[in-house]
Amino acid sequence: QVALVESGGGLVQAGGSLRLSCAASGRALDGYAMGWFRQAPGEEREFVAHITWSGGNTFYADSVKGRFTISRDNAKNTLYLQMNSLKPGDTAVYYCALSVSGRYYYAANYDYWGQGTQVTVSS
Repeated sequence: QVALVESGGGLVQAGGSLRLSCAASGRALDGYAMGWFRQAPGEEREFVAHITWSGGNTFYADSVKGRFTISRDNAKNTLYLQMNSLKPGDTAVYYCALSVSGRYYYAANYDYWGQGTQVTVSS
């Protein structure tokens, strides 16, 4: 079993930045691909970003490409999401997730989820 705990969310003005963290316990993250998703009220959970186990490859939703950066520190068992140039449309609960298979994009490809952290971007 693995427990994932997100932190770093909050309220920020449009154009600002936040860095989310996802700390894992119960299992070492190295060897597993990880991702970030978000869910706004009344919306489906959507893919944001994905990183392979080594950190060598990353993938992003078109809506965040060039603004968000996913990274990981396997020694610290932690996943990160640096979010720059934030927009009101980025407002959502952000979740980190672990993919045992390594597949990405669809929520069903991820096996373990955190409880989420709220990000609110004001205009």
